[in-house]
This record gives sequence, C-alpha cells and structure tokens, in this order.
Amino acid sequence: MAKKGSIERNNKRRRLVAKFASRRARLKEIANDRTLPAEERFAARLKLAELPRNSAPTRVRNRCDVTGRPRAYYRKLRMSRISLRDLASQGLIPGMVKSSW
Repeated sequence: MAKKGSIERNNKRRRLVAKFASRRARLKEIANDRTLPAEERFAARLKLAELPRNSAPTRVRNRCDVTGRPRAYYRKLRMSRISLRDLASQGLIPGMVKSSW
C-alpha cells in the first residue's frame, strides 16, 4: 500500500484539475490565439501562471484504485499489475484466468 498522504495529495490534485479545467482551457485558448494582440495574449499567460500549480493535469499521477501503487498501472482497468494478478487469482475478475505452464 502507498502512503495515505500520497494518495490523498493525488486526489486533491484531481479535484483541483476538475475545478479549474474550464478556466484553464479558456485562458490557454486566448494565449494561443495568434489573431489577438500580443498584450492580451501575454495577460492571459500571466493569469494562467497565477492558477495553482496542482490544477495542471500533468501533475496528476495515475495510481491503482486498490493499493495506490503509482507504477505498472493499467489505464483501462485503473489498477496495477500486482492487484490485477491477485484479483484474477481469486476469481474476482470475470473472464480472466491466471495462466500457468
């Protein structure tokens, strides 16, 4: 299991990303629009820089929903390879069988 603080910090980042997503998208659209004057685009960049750093989507780490493990993460299943193997061995994932040879 990962530390509870690491998991909670990541959850807080997810909440901040959701909260500031529309504002961040609007400011990025203004900042990247070449038809607008440079001063207006620069002002949008400054406002974008004032937003919390943790509201950027790149700061969110994919973690296993079961254990919180940050590595070997399957996006489709939202869990790590170790959790996937354990649940498959217990027969809790329909259609998945642990192979052995």
